[in-house]
Amino acid sequence: MKRVRPLLIVANLVLVLAFFGWSVKGKEQLLAEAPLVLLRLAPVDPRSLMQGDYMRLNYSLTDTIRRQQKRFDIGGQRISGGYVIVTLGDSGIARLRRFQRSLSPLSADEIPIRFWQNGWQVRIGAESYFFQEGQADKYSGAAFGALRVSRTGESVLVGLADSSATLIR
Repeated sequence: MKRVRPLLIVANLVLVLAFFGWSVKGKEQLLAEAPLVLLRLAPVDPRSLMQGDYMRLNYSLTDTIRRQQKRFDIGGQRISGGYVIVTLGDSGIARLRRFQRSLSPLSADEIPIRFWQNGWQVRIGAESYFFQEGQADKYSGAAFGALRVSRTGESVLVGLADSSATLIR
């Protein structure tokens, strides 16, 4: 038994590291290949907008999902997640096309963004933006969240953009 324990620890460590490496590789591939989608930020109370060195993001898209919650009742059962299908307009700004439960149907110009819903909370996976301490003024005028979104609906927040859809650096 004493010989098996170190082998189990090493095997578990190798599995964890392999999973972590696979996950990082997937995110790096998404950052390199996925289109940039700008999601309009919804107004947030400015007193709670900045807390330390991060910004809580609220997207107009999630407000739309909450307002249209009745559309997600199918057979008396609420859908806890699905896909928001968008197309890219001027400067890469997302325009809502429709909601659906699965990835298909999907045309070539449509981009799926996966969402999860728990009661009134709607998440698309990028609800906070962290920045260097003392840079709050730089990001206070942000109008869009800039995300890279894969064809499977996975998203990674890469930055914020101002009202002219220019990334804030």
